[in-house]
Amino acid sequence: MKADETPTREHVRAKQHFTARVTADAADGWPVQAGRYRLVINRGCPWAHRVVLARQLLGLGRAVSLAETDPVRELIDGDFHWVFSEETGSPGGVDPVLGIHALREAYLAADPAYTGGVSVPALVDVRTGGLVSNDYDGLLTDFATEWRPLHADDAPDLYPEALREEIAQVSEELHLDVNDGVYKAGFAPSQESYDGAVARLFARLDRIEERLSGRRYLVGDHLTVADLRLWPTLIRFDPVYHGLFKCNVRRIRDYPALWGYTRDLYQTPGFAETVNFAQIKRSYYYGIPGINPTRIVPAGPDESELLTPHDRALLGGTPFRTRVA
Repeated sequence: MKADETPTREHVRAKQHFTARVTADAADGWPVQAGRYRLVINRGCPWAHRVVLARQLLGLGRAVSLAETDPVRELIDGDFHWVFSEETGSPGGVDPVLGIHALREAYLAADPAYTGGVSVPALVDVRTGGLVSNDYDGLLTDFATEWRPLHADDAPDLYPEALREEIAQVSEELHLDVNDGVYKAGFAPSQESYDGAVARLFARLDRIEERLSGRRYLVGDHLTVADLRLWPTLIRFDPVYHGLFKCNVRRIRDYPALWGYTRDLYQTPGFAETVNFAQIKRSYYYGIPGINPTRIVPAGPDESELLTPHDRALLGGTPFRTRVA
């Protein structure tokens, strides 16, 4: 959906067009190589956030450089585009590594005939300036597995083989009802569509609340990619989705386990560093005038509440699973 559009049909998340994989064996022609790629994100985007979290937790900061687009898309030739700006560290509005203003330029460098949408995260080949992948789930799992030779020595195992089937099941439920569910509610074109999306969203949150009441993490005794898929939605829920997307049956703060889990991860090394609430709120409230025409950005909620005690350690487990060689 364009930034200025009012919803007229059911929200359907577009499939990623660029899904090449960067792997240890370079099977798709893209080898794991330090300094070869640049990860382009927007701090407002939860889909990009999960990949940024993996990069942070796995110690891939030196291997994969990071570029941030402006929180708000810019109107170019009648359409809205993610662009680089002074605000996010690009002098003159040009990314200092890729030498481009609009992310779409990287898409066109990869495929000059491409006419589809532009999304983040985007992994770009620094040598050619062309997009390699905008597949957020592929980037997440490949960072956790294929990039192991470049992980930090103490990097955790976020995608253990023994838990992958359970991770896949939990992640699919999260995607349909929660990660994408908030968008189905926020961009609902009718009361019926909204009612259904909200009912499914809160029914799933109720089930996750029950699951997290007796365990510290979603799958197993440590953080996995399943947690990295859920948490970016939770951290945006009260500041954005509760109000702007009308997901206001309950707040995350109203769920004891979910709120404790959200705070637990926020206080875990590597998480808070990836959050910029000012940019998150501006990206949504200012950047989607179709559902917020005044573009007024709210003051709350109080971010300091994320630093309050949570006692989640009493449930057992530790954040990081030691990687098996």
